Amino acid sequence: MNILIHDYAGHPFQVDLSRELASRGHRVVHAYFHGDHGPKGRLERSEGDPAGLSFKGVTLPRAYDKTSFVRRRFDDVAYGKAVADLILSMKPDLVISGNTPTEAQDSIVKAARKSNAAFVFWVQDFYSIAVSKLLKKKLGGLGAAVGAYYTLLERRQFANSDAIVVITESFTEVANRWVDAKEKIFTIENWGTLTEIAPLQKDNGWSRRYGLANSFNFLYSGTLALKHNPQLLVDLAREVNGRANVVVVSQGVGVADLERAKKEQSIDNLVLLPLQPFSDLPSVLATSDVAVATIEPDAGMFSVPSKVQSYFCAQRPVLLAAPAENLASEVVRKNGAGLVVDPADRAGFLRSAVQLMEDDLLRVGAAESGRNFALSNYDIARVTDRFETVFQYAMRARHARKGTS
Repeated sequence: MNILIHDYAGHPFQVDLSRELASRGHRVVHAYFHGDHGPKGRLERSEGDPAGLSFKGVTLPRAYDKTSFVRRRFDDVAYGKAVADLILSMKPDLVISGNTPTEAQDSIVKAARKSNAAFVFWVQDFYSIAVSKLLKKKLGGLGAAVGAYYTLLERRQFANSDAIVVITESFTEVANRWVDAKEKIFTIENWGTLTEIAPLQKDNGWSRRYGLANSFNFLYSGTLALKHNPQLLVDLAREVNGRANVVVVSQGVGVADLERAKKEQSIDNLVLLPLQPFSDLPSVLATSDVAVATIEPDAGMFSVPSKVQSYFCAQRPVLLAAPAENLASEVVRKNGAGLVVDPADRAGFLRSAVQLMEDDLLRVGAAESGRNFALSNYDIARVTDRFETVFQYAMRARHARKGTS
């Protein structure tokens, strides 16, 4: 089968799926947005990669600017057209697309239909719901109207998908309301890339390079977007000042808040670094004594922090500020992989951080539990088996839609 896997963000674990599918004889093009500055996986061919695997970084004529809603909207439309052109030229049998702005996804769905490809909507989060909440806060009634338009688009894309993959059961309630064929909705939880992230010693080349090999380090690795609260990291740094560092390896709108707080409040133990090359990620994560993740209360219903899976792979205990019903919260709590607090509970967050810092056995046990969960659930062969089942369903749906079976 000729497959186009489109992951706008270019995150690591989706690349594992592409490599495994290609190793099974599929011809796979893995496409992503080259201009997105978030964390990236190994998005180039390596020695030993299957012959049927290739990568395509989609570009725009100008730099993508997330700070301007109007400019961002036009860039999203242009990006969607660029991916649509790729689909029309490639003519794959199947397209799966996720992590994609709503208007860009609209062009991708239409191009898949036009080229007679089966289309699978990979729901990493509900983009239209996130935009609706953000714009309603900023623009009131006008924002709500714009948000309603995005929701209309996303619902139409669900309806025009041959199959839908959601990453948590909690997403199925919305998905079921948006489609009239519940049997085309599949749940496949995200995973961490065990093939790329192994546990390493804290004293490594990367930690020594930044003077972090001998200090106690809370570490946040990944994007700081509007759905994350950077103030929690500022508060944490102030709480443990003199005893530990708070290392933030990140990009995104929240980084500016951290830079300002560090300068204005002279928080010397708040260490800010840009995203590091993917090849350094295992060493970066190994530098942490406690790995930190956050997600805002409003975002908890439409998004799941995927960095937690990488923390599990790296065998690091997790401090997570997220709503109790979020999938990541459930997994951390049920498996004893760290401590979970409500994102609005600042005092509880700081108390849990200190508890982890002062309890060596708690950290060791949580790290081992997270790693064991990863080993039991992140096997890429089993994950790929489930995606192939979805793809077979989608291909049958495509044939039925075209009246060929």
